[in-house]
Amino acid sequence: MTPALNKSLPDFEAIATGGVKFTPQAFVGQTVVLYFYPKDHTPGCTTEAMQFRDTHKEFLNAGAVVFGVSRDNLASHDKFKENLDLPFELIADTEEKLCHMFGVVKNKIMYGKKVKGIERSTFLIGPDGVLREEWRGIKVAGHVEDVLKAVQGLKREAA
Repeated sequence: MTPALNKSLPDFEAIATGGVKFTPQAFVGQTVVLYFYPKDHTPGCTTEAMQFRDTHKEFLNAGAVVFGVSRDNLASHDKFKENLDLPFELIADTEEKLCHMFGVVKNKIMYGKKVKGIERSTFLIGPDGVLREEWRGIKVAGHVEDVLKAVQGLKREAA
């Protein structure tokens, strides 16, 4: 079942770095930022991860927890996290369950060949477990600031 705006997330479970088991229920009461990216250790994904890292304190201050999601395995995620000193966990979606659930698997053309890839996308889940915003097919520049503003807006709504 694909998550829909202004609806509760369906049940799912995913394994993240740090031994974290992610389920929507485990984070009720917190705002969750789930950002999907194509691949660890690539230029755009590195830049995006560093931008989330560099604004992580502001996300925490606004009551949000950040998770990155890609099809890479935990070993790759652990290296990526360590190399960039990321303060948040990365979900290993090696079977593409979350990627398909959130509809971020797209056909792309790389070097003249059709390949299946991940469309860079971010989803904002409110403290009530409801999908509040989604950004699809985004460009890295300025994106993290947009997500932070939306998270801060949710915090103001709740106050």
